Amino acid sequence: MTDTQLAPAPARPSAREAAPASAPRWWVWLAAWPVTAVFVLSNAATPLYVLWQRDIGFSRGTLTVVFALYIAGLIGSLLVSGVLSDRIGRRPVLVPAVALGLVACGIFATASSVTALMAARLLTGIAVGAVVSAGMAAVSDVAGPERKRLAALLASSAMVLGAGLGPLLAGVLSETLPAPTTAVFAVEAVLLLLALAVILRMPLPRPAGSSGGSWIRVPGVPRGRGGDLALGIAVFAPGITATSFVLSLGPSLLSGLLGTTNRIVAGAMAFVMFLAATGVQFAVRRLRLGTVLLAGAVSTALAMTALVAAVNLSSVALLATAAVLAGAGQGMGQLGGLSLLNAGVPARRLAEANAAMNVGGYVPAGTLPVAAGFLSDAAGLPTGATVFGVVLTLVAVAGGLTVLARRKGIPG
Repeated sequence: MTDTQLAPAPARPSAREAAPASAPRWWVWLAAWPVTAVFVLSNAATPLYVLWQRDIGFSRGTLTVVFALYIAGLIGSLLVSGVLSDRIGRRPVLVPAVALGLVACGIFATASSVTALMAARLLTGIAVGAVVSAGMAAVSDVAGPERKRLAALLASSAMVLGAGLGPLLAGVLSETLPAPTTAVFAVEAVLLLLALAVILRMPLPRPAGSSGGSWIRVPGVPRGRGGDLALGIAVFAPGITATSFVLSLGPSLLSGLLGTTNRIVAGAMAFVMFLAATGVQFAVRRLRLGTVLLAGAVSTALAMTALVAAVNLSSVALLATAAVLAGAGQGMGQLGGLSLLNAGVPARRLAEANAAMNVGGYVPAGTLPVAAGFLSDAAGLPTGATVFGVVLTLVAVAGGLTVLARRKGIPG
């Protein structure tokens, strides 16, 4: 069964559905660049937190709160940007998102207080929320209905590739150039300006118009597609929560295990994690979606098992293994979820559907690492990481069982 057969065929194709079919294939790839550029910003600060902790002075609990403000901005943005993008178009949402990213770069580059870091992370979250919904839908718009699986693959891979490039780029630049924070975010500002140029020239169709309902609401999917959304969240949420933990507290774990605060090492670990998330999506792209989702749940559960072993055995190798498996778990959960939505949700609701899946993923990704951070302050990092790992393992296993229960009904 093909993707085109899986999607409901409208009686008359709308402008949004008909126009992108003529877009050259290279435009489909280029349309994913704004997603990559904004996601570079999303994690560019990760290796620099150790530097800010030294200069400003704040605890691991405060660090996870700074990280959680990013999640808060992202979720708040998702409540608006998906519906807004479906109604007025992708470009009017993406251009302000990139502008907010540029403002965040300026604040990060000059940050001298926790308040500044919180503000920059909040703005980054808002920008990322808009790109997660409107940017990923724009890739699907440009790809057209005949290339749904390709669009899901490129949009998902662009997200995790950018998320991995950010910390690697920041780690290398901050260790090799003077004024590390300024250098990192000056380079990121250039990447965002290039993304803005792509957005302004992207061959996007006219918006499909209003689908009814409030402009600000908890995003959802059309009637009959709630099962697809729940299935995607069941695997995507544990995966992205695992990678969020590695991003927020991974540098502290590395510092304790290796006795080093080298930012290239921290950035490299995050990069390898998201490189795994990118690579695994291309490796499994031809498998059935049920198999992809089940493998994602298993990978996340194994990642958390390795994490618990790493902190209790003081093993850097096991920590690196946990990071790679966590990245693979997020990548497969994300690809599976987006593919289900692309196959079954019409273009006029696609950005909102993307937003709904990401809300379901980012809520636990924002809350559980914060709880682990404060538990680590109170009882020690090994205890906090162990409790987090056990809890998330159980959640990932539950997601895998959900996939098994519905596997026969999952489209190919």
